[in-house]
Amino acid sequence: MKFAFILDPLDKLKAYKDSSIAMMRAAARRGHEIFAIQREALIWEAGTVSARCHALSISDFDHAWYIPGPEQTLPLTAFDAVLMRQDPPFDFEYVTATWLLERAMQAGARIFNHPVGIRDHSEKLAITEFPQFAPPTRVACLAADINAFIDAHGDTILKPLDGMGGSQIFRVRADDPNRNVIIETLTQDETRTIMAQAYLPAISAGDKRVLIIGGQVIPYSLARIPMAGETRGNLAAGGRGVAMPLTDGERAIAEHLAPILWQRGLLIVGLDLIGERLTEINVTSPTCMVEITDQTGFDVPGAVIDTLEDVCA
Repeated sequence: MKFAFILDPLDKLKAYKDSSIAMMRAAARRGHEIFAIQREALIWEAGTVSARCHALSISDFDHAWYIPGPEQTLPLTAFDAVLMRQDPPFDFEYVTATWLLERAMQAGARIFNHPVGIRDHSEKLAITEFPQFAPPTRVACLAADINAFIDAHGDTILKPLDGMGGSQIFRVRADDPNRNVIIETLTQDETRTIMAQAYLPAISAGDKRVLIIGGQVIPYSLARIPMAGETRGNLAAGGRGVAMPLTDGERAIAEHLAPILWQRGLLIVGLDLIGERLTEINVTSPTCMVEITDQTGFDVPGAVIDTLEDVCA
């Protein structure tokens, strides 16, 4: 089979831990052909969505993990599946890519995650569909509304709706002398909507990433445990990743969401849970596959390729 991956620049990827590279390696070991596409190389003309792309020879050497073939332009229907794996920010160019990928799907291309699913699932706001699993949360723009939430809960987390990797996340207590300036900064003087959530002390045991692949819940999470003195567990913010079996509560949430999200064409989903409360639903480029596989032996990238082989057969 031919699998194409829409990726960030290849020389910027960290091969030793990148989930997209792990999936490409898993597919290549099974004899599948691998192609790389940059988002800006997508083209629409005369009803066809195509892309300039490179076939890749994949190796297990992290310092030189790929050799690109000559550039060629192919319609997206030439591939058995196309995986959209570009990292946020989810800006207008990202939205434009989902529109183009949607046109490609109408012509018969298989795209994962489904471009409409990506576009409709704000990774922060997606939890508003499932409030029974979320911590106390308020989404608001005005300082008065955010301040009222902080006063009600005393200890809170404030974050933008378009961040990733723990960027611009603040823990704000009711008596914090900087709370007003933090709110002003995050809302850009009440012109940008943000999310406020009650602080969950269980973060000390890790912000857990639970993966769902093709509607199947991976039985291990990666607990991203904050550094001493840090609130954020994100690996990009210095958190330490420890794989562990799902708790009954984590599994119950994931099992509830799995068929709903898979029905929407979301092949790879990363749930973020703190203390068995759902804080985010990641659908753009969920990670942590390598860490879970290395620590448990459960082949998460292989599970992705299993599903692709199944649905593309």
